[in-house]
Amino acid sequence: MRSKASFGLKISAAVGLLFLHAPLAFVILYAFTTEERSYQFPPPGLTLKWFGVAWSRPDVWNALTLSFQVATVATLIALVLGTLAAGALARTKFFGREVISLLIILPIALPGIITGIALRSAFNLMDLPFSFWTIVVGHATFCVVVVHNNAVARLRRMSPSIIEASYDLGADSFQTFRYVILPNLSTALLAGAMLAFALSFDEVIVTTFTAGQQSTLPIWMLNELVRPRQRPVTNVVAVIVIALTFLPILAAYYLTREEAGASSRA
Repeated sequence: MRSKASFGLKISAAVGLLFLHAPLAFVILYAFTTEERSYQFPPPGLTLKWFGVAWSRPDVWNALTLSFQVATVATLIALVLGTLAAGALARTKFFGREVISLLIILPIALPGIITGIALRSAFNLMDLPFSFWTIVVGHATFCVVVVHNNAVARLRRMSPSIIEASYDLGADSFQTFRYVILPNLSTALLAGAMLAFALSFDEVIVTTFTAGQQSTLPIWMLNELVRPRQRPVTNVVAVIVIALTFLPILAAYYLTREEAGASSRA
């Protein structure tokens, strides 16, 4: 039997949500303002002009393309490495297991500036020029954690008997992974991939230390805020980032919620 939340608790939750999301509402509002250089409130007028301006600017498209490519490649790397790490650590017990688990989780637990400085120092020591791949490596360090955590949680809920049954029926390790483990992991991996993509797409701090002269979309937005050319265009791009990161997070939420509900009913 569920107890109803008190009126005071509901008001507190509403105030908290308003505090968190009111800035996003202002970002969206000023993407439609007719004012070019200042943020008057209320806006003197509303227009769709800046969406057309953003669409026609090649620097926006270059930054958007780079962010999408980096997020896609980093997510694919995270899917492979995160799944393999989860398979090794979920059920097997060996000396140093907890240390390895901590090292995998560390990049997302540490402040981004520490991770960024460490990566930059490593690239300098290896004499690697900053490029697309240095950004990908930087993003993959924390994307792996998201996929790994989702996969480990799912593997620990799986019954070992289904894997044993697969071996008893004559399946080898690859067939067991393909036909038994992977289908059970699919929604967890999909949710992890969506969250990893969203995290990579809007990452700023680690990118600052690993991008060199390249500009992902968040870095482009940061530069535009420091030296603005057309302020509303930055807000238009921010609206795009909100949409591109919100949708994967929402989808991942519903995937994991439905899976949790199915597990509790079982």
